[in-house]
Amino acid sequence: MIEAILWDLDGVIVQSGEHHYEAYCELFRELDVPFSREQYFDELFGIRNWAIIRTVAGERPREEIERLAEHKEEKFRRIAKGKIEALPGAKALIERAREAGLKQAIVSSTPRANIEMILGELTLTDAFDAIVGEEDAEKGKPDPEGFLVAAERVGVEPGRCVVIEDAPAGIEGAKAAGMRCIGVSTTRKPERLTQADLVVASLEDERVWELIRSG
Repeated sequence: MIEAILWDLDGVIVQSGEHHYEAYCELFRELDVPFSREQYFDELFGIRNWAIIRTVAGERPREEIERLAEHKEEKFRRIAKGKIEALPGAKALIERAREAGLKQAIVSSTPRANIEMILGELTLTDAFDAIVGEEDAEKGKPDPEGFLVAAERVGVEPGRCVVIEDAPAGIEGAKAAGMRCIGVSTTRKPERLTQADLVVASLEDERVWELIRSG
């Protein structure tokens, strides 16, 4: 029986990839480093800031990487504020799960400040029992650490959790954690999400709730 839903954020609850891309464009222009839309969305979307910055701008001292990552996220929050909208079916499913008494957590590679800003914009600040952001897990997806931390925080065994993800790395991490997983093809083609137990185009698909309730 499923007792908890662990949500990815970008690409699952909201579609903020364009805002992140704009923030990276500003950052890399300041660094005079080439950066393309294809590079970001085809290769880099969904991985941690430090990995993106090192891939695009090359190896740099840790302190500089941390400063650049923080600078990028400040840009993201400025660009995204007032423009955040929930993806179809997300808020309805969150509320449905709350009414059913399920625990819910966010598991994202984005910093906590971003998560809190986005949830505030969506009036979902009190909707989740736990938040696991970039600061809460040393290893990013596809490592299962973030999912296991979330399961522990909501007090539910991993095998009784279902993860909702849009990225192959997230699905891989969920399966490595021993959890069921629903893939939403908002940012990737469905054929890239086949490791998930169910792949849907939208969280409005009633099969999502059927899987959650069937366990």
